Amino acid sequence: MNWAIKTFDQLSGKEIYEILKSRAEVFVKEQKISYIDEDDVDYKSWHVFATENGRVCAYLRAFKDGDDTIKIGRVLTLIHGKGTGTQLMKYAISELKAKTGCRKIIMDAQSHAISFYQRLGFTITSEEYLEEGIPHVDMELTL
Repeated sequence: MNWAIKTFDQLSGKEIYEILKSRAEVFVKEQKISYIDEDDVDYKSWHVFATENGRVCAYLRAFKDGDDTIKIGRVLTLIHGKGTGTQLMKYAISELKAKTGCRKIIMDAQSHAISFYQRLGFTITSEEYLEEGIPHVDMELTL
């Protein structure tokens, strides 16, 4: 597996295509979320991902949300049960801290993944709410 973190302008056309394909597979096909994925946030985001055999198999995007805060979203893995999600998050946290100097990472986490994020040090900062019909909570990690 090859790991990378890139700004939108650093991504190749193939990487953008593979990122969008993986996001559609997880969020539209698997989770049945009906939304427009291309929301212009990608332009101002860091894209953290792993490729294997030319396919994006783990991904998240991250963008500034205040002076010292980064917000992550669109977190996905196509490989389950092999620690890929943990690898993605640890790589992202390390790289984002090094590249941006952020002191806090926030996210809208799907409720079914709360314990996963808590094992990485995130804490819940809101009551549960629905986003695109899926229960979520706000979470944060202080670095």
